[in-house]
Amino acid sequence: MRVAVISDIHGNLHALEAVLGDVARESVDELWCLGDVVGYGPLPNECCDLVRERAAVSLCGNHDLAVLGALDVAEFSGDAAAAARWTTGVLGADQRGWLSSLQPLARRRDAQLFHASPRDPVWEYVLSEPAALAGLRATDAPLVLVGHSHVALALAWDGERIEGGLAPAETTVELAGARWLVNPGSVGQPRDGDSRAAWLLVDDEARRATFRRVVYDVERTQKEIRERGLPDALAGRLAHGV
Repeated sequence: MRVAVISDIHGNLHALEAVLGDVARESVDELWCLGDVVGYGPLPNECCDLVRERAAVSLCGNHDLAVLGALDVAEFSGDAAAAARWTTGVLGADQRGWLSSLQPLARRRDAQLFHASPRDPVWEYVLSEPAALAGLRATDAPLVLVGHSHVALALAWDGERIEGGLAPAETTVELAGARWLVNPGSVGQPRDGDSRAAWLLVDDEARRATFRRVVYDVERTQKEIRERGLPDALAGRLAHGV
C-alpha cells in the first residue's frame, strides 16, 4: 500500500493543489491529512473542500479547533490569533460541520496518527529526541505520524537508542528494523528553511518513506493574504520557509 501524508495546510490552496498534483503522479492508494487545514492562510473553505474530497483520513489540528471555538484564541500568538478570528468569520457552514466531525488522532493499519504528539495530540511540538522517544514509548504502532511543528523530520527507535533528525527534500528512510516517528512537514507554511510545500510518501510494502517538496506559486498566496487584510508577516514568511 502506498500512502501520501500531508499536514498543516493552513488555508494555502495553491500549495495544496501543487502537492496533490505531485501525489497524483505517484498513484497512491490513500491520502492522510494530519490536521490544521485552516488558519493563517487566505482560502480556508477551498482547502477544507479539497481535503474532504481527497483524504481517506483527516485529523483536526489546533487551528481547526480554534476556529470552531473549541480552543480559546487567546492561547495563540498575535498573528495566529488574528488569522483565527478572520477564518472564523469566513468559514462556511459545510466546512465548519466537516471540521467539527474530526478528531486530533487516529489509527490506520500499522500507523498511529496525531496532529501534534502522542502525549498531547493538540499542542505538543515534537522537535527533539526526548520528545520523540516519549511519543514512541506512548504508542505501539511501527509508524507514528505527527504534524504541528511544520518541520519535516524522521526519528527511529530500535528499543535502545533513538537517532535521526531533520528530513530535507528527497530524504528516504527504511522503515524496517525500527519503530519510526515521522513528521511530513507543512504543505502551506513550512518552517524548516525550505519554502516549497512538503509531503510524505509512505510505501508500506517496500517499508520505505520518502520526503517530497513541491514548488508552488508563493507570490499568488502572498497576494491573497494581503488582499484579505491578514497580517503581512504571514505573507512574508512564506518566501523563506520560516
